[in-house]
Amino acid sequence: MTNTTPKRYWSQRVNPDGTWRSDPRTKLPLQPPGEDLAAMRSGLGRPAGSVPALWPFYTCPVDEQAALRGDVSVEQAAEHAALALFGLHQQAQSIPMHRPKINLGKALKVLRGKEEKVSPVALDARVAAAATATSVPALLYRLRGLIEQLRTVRQPVDYDQLMNDIRDWHYSDARLRARSRWGLGYYAWKPATPGDEESGSSQD
Repeated sequence: MTNTTPKRYWSQRVNPDGTWRSDPRTKLPLQPPGEDLAAMRSGLGRPAGSVPALWPFYTCPVDEQAALRGDVSVEQAAEHAALALFGLHQQAQSIPMHRPKINLGKALKVLRGKEEKVSPVALDARVAAAATATSVPALLYRLRGLIEQLRTVRQPVDYDQLMNDIRDWHYSDARLRARSRWGLGYYAWKPATPGDEESGSSQD
């Protein structure tokens, strides 16, 4: 069976190894234009489909049944939220803030180790607050704060996975699985060596 999942905005610009793709004509890195990121940030805290500036970036197929009711699908809502968070995360960053295989828990574990930038105790509380959110709006509010903190240390996240986690938060059983992934990453994952590149963060 053919995989028909579309490439999201971030995957159109970032290679599987977390580096920028190159423009086939100019050979320059496909860094997102500032106006794209500003459009994405305008979706923060706003419902999917309500911000015309984001419409060109949606890749999810339209759910016709939901559209007839004036709604959007859960997947569309998750993509909107992930785009808005990516726009916040990538703002003024020279390296990609999307990195495949670095789920939110792993990324936050890297942040926790930057004690000159963050209080581990305070971060633990913020991570727990996000993980125990019982509604999608509450989750997104808390994710926004965590993404802002990740941005300060230039720590990427797998935005395909984050989008899936946001989608899963709409369903109680799937939410438990997403929460478990975060917990395993945050409390159990460690780089193989001090110089391990897997975190994807800048070595500058």
